[in-house]
Amino acid sequence: MLPRAPAALGLLLLLLLPPPPPGEATKKPTPCKRCRELVDKFNQGMVDTAKKNFGGGNTAWEEKTLSKYEFSEVRLLEIVEGLCGSSDFECNQLVEEHEEHLEAWWLQLKKKYPDLFEWFCVKTLKVCCSPGTYGPDCLACQGGSERPCSGNGLCSGDGSRQGDGTCQCHLGYQGPLCTDCTAGYFSALRNATHSVCTACDESCKTCTGPTSRDCSQCEAGWAREDGACVDVDECAAETPPCGDTQYCENVSGSFVCEGAHPALRGSLGGSRKGRFKHCGPSPVAASWPLRDLVLMVRSSKFTLLQGGRRGAENALRTPLRRARTLV
Repeated sequence: MLPRAPAALGLLLLLLLPPPPPGEATKKPTPCKRCRELVDKFNQGMVDTAKKNFGGGNTAWEEKTLSKYEFSEVRLLEIVEGLCGSSDFECNQLVEEHEEHLEAWWLQLKKKYPDLFEWFCVKTLKVCCSPGTYGPDCLACQGGSERPCSGNGLCSGDGSRQGDGTCQCHLGYQGPLCTDCTAGYFSALRNATHSVCTACDESCKTCTGPTSRDCSQCEAGWAREDGACVDVDECAAETPPCGDTQYCENVSGSFVCEGAHPALRGSLGGSRKGRFKHCGPSPVAASWPLRDLVLMVRSSKFTLLQGGRRGAENALRTPLRRARTLV
């Protein structure tokens, strides 16, 4: 039996701990999670104590001594002492309640049951289940314990004594076993054991393959043309979709109305980006964003008017030259 801390000390630590904040009780780890964390720390302790305090050069002595230390109570005590922080009452309580089990596994059962988690948490304490099983009786998840939910979802309660074993499918999958494809996805592979769903082209609402020609139904903002779903250019409509102080930019499946420089307002009429009713040199144009200058140069109606003050023309000429290089 390993040395025990006085019971009064444990009670004192509990009394000194601050009360949990409101709602903290709902975040309390499950017994399975606590057990798994303890096993993870125990396994890490085994790594940390491997060949500890050896390496002095006397190989024969080290091999003989190390063999004794490897399975000794001294090493077990070092591992157990590092399992819990002083303020982690639940961890310390778990160790105190089950240290005899840990000691028995270490000294007698380790070779027969090398997986501490499976022996301690699943078979002995019965707070967890093996992967792919769930619930009080550790039943197999939907689709079997080897590939729960066909590998396309998560089994409710997987690995714990909780849940109902139903599948929570990944994006693109649906059905009791997550083998069916949702809208916007098509079946790229389907056999007795595997199902693979792949996303349709962005132009498709439903599809049978990966391209725009495989659309069974076009997505909003797209229309059937020559056997494929193509983007609708809303900005080319007879009645522009944007207001007089905006220009229209067509994007995949939709359009965007963007504001322009105040000097252009009233000349846009909500028309396509780069088309203007009128524009010409102005002293304020020299400070326009380069984007608006590019739009002016792209406009089929753009002309650099010769009238007006020479200073205004010179102020506008340099930024327009920069804009032309980007057209």
